[in-house]
Amino acid sequence: MTDKNNKPARIKLAHINDTHSYFEPTSLQLNLHVEGQELEPYVSAGGFARIATRKQQLEQLAKENDQQFIFLHAGDCFQGTLYFSLFKGEANATMLNALNIDAMALGNHELDMGNLPVAQFAQQITFPLLAGNWDLSNEDSAKKLRLSENAKVFSYDPSVQAARWIVKYAQEEPIAIFSLALDKMADISNPDADTPFVSARKTAIETVAQIQKSGINKIILLSHMGYEADLDMANTVDGISLIVGGHSHRLQGDFSGLGLKKDDPYGIEINGTRVVQAGYHALSMGHCDIEFDESGHVTHFCGKNELLLGRRLFIDASMSEARDDDCYAIARRYVDQHPNVHVCKKDPHTQEILLQRYTTQVRKLQSDYIACAKHALRHVRVPDDTGASELAPLVAESFAYTMNEMGYDVEFAIHNAGGVRTSLNPGDISVADIAGKLLPFAVPIGVYELKGKDIAATLEGAINNALNNGVEGTGDGSYPYTYNLIYDYDSMAPIGQRIHNLAIYSATNGWHAVERERYYRGTSSAYTMKGKEGYEAIQNMKGEGTVTDRSMADCFIALLTEHPETINRTKSATKHNAWHKGC
Repeated sequence: MTDKNNKPARIKLAHINDTHSYFEPTSLQLNLHVEGQELEPYVSAGGFARIATRKQQLEQLAKENDQQFIFLHAGDCFQGTLYFSLFKGEANATMLNALNIDAMALGNHELDMGNLPVAQFAQQITFPLLAGNWDLSNEDSAKKLRLSENAKVFSYDPSVQAARWIVKYAQEEPIAIFSLALDKMADISNPDADTPFVSARKTAIETVAQIQKSGINKIILLSHMGYEADLDMANTVDGISLIVGGHSHRLQGDFSGLGLKKDDPYGIEINGTRVVQAGYHALSMGHCDIEFDESGHVTHFCGKNELLLGRRLFIDASMSEARDDDCYAIARRYVDQHPNVHVCKKDPHTQEILLQRYTTQVRKLQSDYIACAKHALRHVRVPDDTGASELAPLVAESFAYTMNEMGYDVEFAIHNAGGVRTSLNPGDISVADIAGKLLPFAVPIGVYELKGKDIAATLEGAINNALNNGVEGTGDGSYPYTYNLIYDYDSMAPIGQRIHNLAIYSATNGWHAVERERYYRGTSSAYTMKGKEGYEAIQNMKGEGTVTDRSMADCFIALLTEHPETINRTKSATKHNAWHKGC
């Protein structure tokens, strides 16, 4: 639909996505084949301070060319580094505010720990958070912090079955921007049950119609649906001028000359819609010049993704016949002249915010010791002839400890082996060691009530999956470690009958048999509570269970802070004397 008053417009658009708390630069190794040499220099790539510098440069160019400058983030700023493990969304709010973005899409990892961290993040940001197919209309009125009451959150409007959108102006011509996330957010993340996601495609069709009805025909979709879904959306839904995407970590463009992948051309055109995506981890930034005609069609598009690199380059020339300085000069010249590289300094203001507010604290926490291991603590996923994991049962215990401190009266804990990432060496253990290495994923912990027979089925399903025993498993990370539960697993018994002698511990009764029809209160990560990777029976819980705002690392840090001696009590609470039969 074209309003008779619509006019052409020109914009310069910059975009990032899937930054995952990579505020600092990353050491990136390139692979160059140039002048008969194979060189593998290390460069300092990306980081928020370089993004800030490049954004300012592009903004100045837009001003000189009489273009409206628009800067967008296509979702997934949460998770990824120690900055998130320690500061959650608060650091992202501060750093994204410093970049002065115009809008951000809600990504799936923003909801890994439920709605509350997003609600807190949305209170702290100075830009709109777009979540066009997230229905907040039935949000629980008892919540202390309600997303539906935050004017910066642009969610689904059930009254018109469309996304709420924002408007930017270019040469006084309105441009609508709305956002969509993948439909199945509940499958891969943890939105609260009272705030479901609705069909992205149906929402897109109705939103475009509503925007056009309002007299706007220049439409940008800020997407966190994934690259293939973006291409499909462009092909099947008319009226969208540009899709700015995230989720798939696709770096459009040819970076093969740097040892990285060659992808689709930047700004690939599908059914008259341009589709862009700009990589991941704040390594790169996409930008494009766009001209719209009075009908909203893109008549001119020119842009690219750029790796944002520092001025220094480190190279080991020992494998080359050329001298060190020759190798450096060859590599430096090639990298500087690459069309998809932009060499730039760090913005001092953004760098200072990061240093003063967060980096200094991170460095301090790396020397903030809360316990001391007297000997090495081994972690293996599946028990072997040497024994089981010494760490996973302690992590499970920390879930029960923290949940009980919160008043949930938990009786047992189950944790999947893949949630623990490393062993620990003897010596001091810091907060950073736990949050950055041992338990780096900020997955929330929940509580649930489960019948005894379903506890047994959960344990068996997880072990069957880990061992590929009668099922096609998804990996040994599903192997269950427990607290306050012991059992035998007979691998030769028929499926459904492999758990024997299941017992639970209580302070009053000691170890006693689990009753099949009685409910027991347990705790696990929200990931395990989804019932994937052999944990299907956990979904038989009473009701929906409760997911808290405490992460795996939060729980283990709490336990060791209050009871540091726990780290030297490494007996496993699970018997493994029968798991290996017939394997």
